[in-house]
Formats: sequence, C-alpha cells, structure tokens
Amino acid sequence: MNFENILIAQNENSATITINRPTKLNALNKNTISELHEAFKLLENDKTVKVIIITGSGEKAFVAGADISEFADFSVEEGTELARKGQQILFDFVQNLSTPVIAAVNGFALGGGLELAMAAHFRVASSNAKMGLPEVSLGVIPGYGGTQRLPQLVGKGKAMEMIMTAAMISAEEAKQYGLVNYVVEQDELLPLCEKLAGKIIRNSSVAISAAIKAVNANYTNCINGYSVEIEQFGVSFGTDDFKEGTTAFLEKRKPNF
Repeated sequence: MNFENILIAQNENSATITINRPTKLNALNKNTISELHEAFKLLENDKTVKVIIITGSGEKAFVAGADISEFADFSVEEGTELARKGQQILFDFVQNLSTPVIAAVNGFALGGGLELAMAAHFRVASSNAKMGLPEVSLGVIPGYGGTQRLPQLVGKGKAMEMIMTAAMISAEEAKQYGLVNYVVEQDELLPLCEKLAGKIIRNSSVAISAAIKAVNANYTNCINGYSVEIEQFGVSFGTDDFKEGTTAFLEKRKPNF
C-alpha cells in the first residue's frame, strides 16, 4: 500500500511507522490520520508483526500538533465530528490495538501529537523532546483524548496545570511525571525502542493482547477491570501459547510462541 504522508519499515517481527511531513513538523492533517489508521490496521492484521513503533521524521518533531488550517473555520457540528471521527479511527483504535505500540517521541509532541503518543501503549523520548497540550491558547480544548489520557498518566493536578497553562514540559519532566518510560539521546531512541520490542517479541502475543484488554478496561467507563482480568486470565488457559509456555517452563527450555 502506497502512502503520501507516512513510511512503513518492517524488520522481522517488528514494524516502524514514520510520520513523514518534515516541512510541517509532521503535523496531523485529515489525510495523515486516515493513512495512519490504514497502516495500523494493515500491521495489526499481519501476524508476523508483534510490535509496532510509531515515530516522526527528522530530529525536530514527533508530531507538532494538528494542521490548524484544516479546521480554523469549522462549525460546532463540524468540530464535534472532527473529534469523534479522529478518536474512533486513530486514537482509540491505537489504544485498543492487540499489537503493542511503542511511541518513539523524537522531538516536539504537541496537541494531537502528544495525544497520539499517549494512545500508544508506552512512550520513549529523546532528550530534546518537548510535550504539551496547547489547545486552550487557540480557544479550544484537546479533542483527541488528551483530557482523559493525560490525567491517567500524570495525575489530575499536573494534567490540569499543563492543559490550563498550555505550557510544554521537557523530556526529563515527562519521565518524572510518568508520561514517558525512558529518555535517551536522539541517536539512541530507535535502538532502545527496538531493544524493548525484542523483549516483547520473545513473549506470547496472545497473552500480551489479553493483558492490553485487561489494563485498558480499568480506564473504560462502566467496565470492571478486575472482571475483565479474571475473564482474560481464564481464556488464556485454553490457548496453545499457554500449553507451550507452561510445557517449556517444566522442561526447562525457552518457549516457542
């Protein structure tokens, strides 16, 4: 599949999606969001791909926000639909993907860029990365899940401060607040993400998918996360991976998932 705004590279059991709009600091426009949806769907359906890394081209920006020129004259109805459709086809879609997604934040992650990074299952940042939700400075609020995911990751008070001040935080601050897991130099970013991907790949993709469902359930309204954990734990007992994993353990060998 040919894309205009993104690149896909596969390496054995992992794949890297690169948002490739360097002249726009990889800003998310309507077409890029649609292409990202198609790319994630394509890789989700490829059973050889066990981990997906998402990053931006160049060294300045992961995604420096949404393409404001596309919606500056939108009506209330159009703005509502913009957020609803974006959440459905990309941000919620990524969060609920059964394939693990690592965000390699290689520079500015602002507005929709930070929201995309937060939709990934976890984040690694380069030391020059800056993160923030500056939407209130434009007279609007985060619309792609930012008001929900940021408090889940950094706590309500810090999230309120970041949203209300529209201020950016450094990569080290993001690590301190639990927004990113690691901070490394730019040239170490993708190698570390690939190293983490390698550790994930050695484990059961079936079990990881079940774990993603259980963890996400805790952040879904009207769903008891403990009940989902019990259900997914039980389902695991009926899988070939459970049989292989336990057999390999008892036979003192590495499992072949």
